[in-house]
Amino acid sequence: MKTILRALLVSGAACASLLAQAADGIAFITNLKGEVTVDGAPRPMLMSELAKGQKIAVGKDSQLAVMYIQSGKEYVLKVPGDYTVGEREIASVSGVPPAARETAWRASSQVLVKVAQTSSASIRMRSFAPAKADTKPRLEFPAHGAVMQLQPTFRWTTPDAKAPAEVALYLAGKEDKPLSKAKVSGTSHRFPAKLQPDTEYAWTVAVSGREIGAARFRTLPAGTIQDAEKRRPPEKAEFSDRLMYALLLQEIGAAQEAQEAWAKLAQERTDLPELASLAK
Repeated sequence: MKTILRALLVSGAACASLLAQAADGIAFITNLKGEVTVDGAPRPMLMSELAKGQKIAVGKDSQLAVMYIQSGKEYVLKVPGDYTVGEREIASVSGVPPAARETAWRASSQVLVKVAQTSSASIRMRSFAPAKADTKPRLEFPAHGAVMQLQPTFRWTTPDAKAPAEVALYLAGKEDKPLSKAKVSGTSHRFPAKLQPDTEYAWTVAVSGREIGAARFRTLPAGTIQDAEKRRPPEKAEFSDRLMYALLLQEIGAAQEAQEAWAKLAQERTDLPELASLAK
């Protein structure tokens, strides 16, 4: 119980600090490991914003990465020491000056605040309500919102994963005439033809002649998709680049694909509960 209360207090304090700094935030945390404090408070939240003048302390065998919102410049603090958030750079008070790298990323303060608040709230709820396996029949992906994939793999859940299923795809509002149909064994299917950008679709799945669900989604505009594809980092890119890509997916409205990106990062970094909470 003490551990749970401590986690709640830390995440609650971090969220309150985030709200207080949001208006003045000029940089944000893109990675952290080990013992790190901001203005004396331990364990800052991943993606929380930092304001000019804030004091950072990095302990032994620890690390903090900070990216400036306007410039996209990232500073990596690996050496134990004390630092100050300057208007355009991280200044070293004691210890070796941090390494810096230029990036093409530009973060949205609104998205940062929204993501950090969602993460903090989810962490608090999970402390009291552990996730339970859900085998209720449902459509999983794409089930709502926008997607950037024009040839997505449709996925659903049924108690019997090997039961024959019929998948049908429609233009939204024209469910009387399917664009494509397929009979498959399993819980996923990829139609051979690509979808059109900036178009709303509907799809259904029936198992043993009984519909288990229907969902609608919209493909993103072609320009948005092309830009996101150009910015997709390789699998072995820096952690912060892959985190920024997940934020980009969140910003353009591809919420489900962002969840999948958060899930991959969470598997890699089990020490960052913020990632696991965003993957839910």
